[in-house]
Amino acid sequence: MSSSQTNSKTTTAIDDNQAKSSTRMPEHISLNKWEDTGFEWQGAVAPVDFERLNALLTTEHEQANLHIKTKLYRHNNVLHLSFEVDGEVWLTCQRCLQPVATDLTDDYDIALLEEESQASLVDEEQDYLLLEEVVDNQTPERLLPFKKLIEDELLLKVPMAPKHDDCEMSVEQFGEIPEEEEGENPFAALSALKGKL
Repeated sequence: MSSSQTNSKTTTAIDDNQAKSSTRMPEHISLNKWEDTGFEWQGAVAPVDFERLNALLTTEHEQANLHIKTKLYRHNNVLHLSFEVDGEVWLTCQRCLQPVATDLTDDYDIALLEEESQASLVDEEQDYLLLEEVVDNQTPERLLPFKKLIEDELLLKVPMAPKHDDCEMSVEQFGEIPEEEEGENPFAALSALKGKL
């Protein structure tokens, strides 16, 4: 076997089962190759490498890498994708419009079910997805959208309206607030009619 063959890596998967430390996260992993033997990957990923997450990040603060450790494994005959994330991202506070740090550090575990009936094999609190809904079946090999699934979970952790815990929005008033004039009660006319009928 030539050295070029042993050193080659594809974008769909890393060549061996050992945990890898790499700056480039695989976009997809081949289930044909890894669903029975398991797959591990770890590395530092820049938040801007996640396209949808990047759209939420502030440009006014430097973003540090997220440290991610992943594992594809089988438990009770159910495929799982688990991963640990350590790090934070900087978003824009929706009150003061200044950068605010949001911690994404957490452990995640998603059951990947072949069919809906497998849901009984996982805990009630367990997040799960049907493989047929996420796997690209338009290629000869079944490709799991590895990076996209991780990004989906990170987006769920990001608050819809990030704000500092102690942030008070400054409100400036221009002009005077007009006082409400007391108008006639619309029901007064009805009560006057009631006596006449």
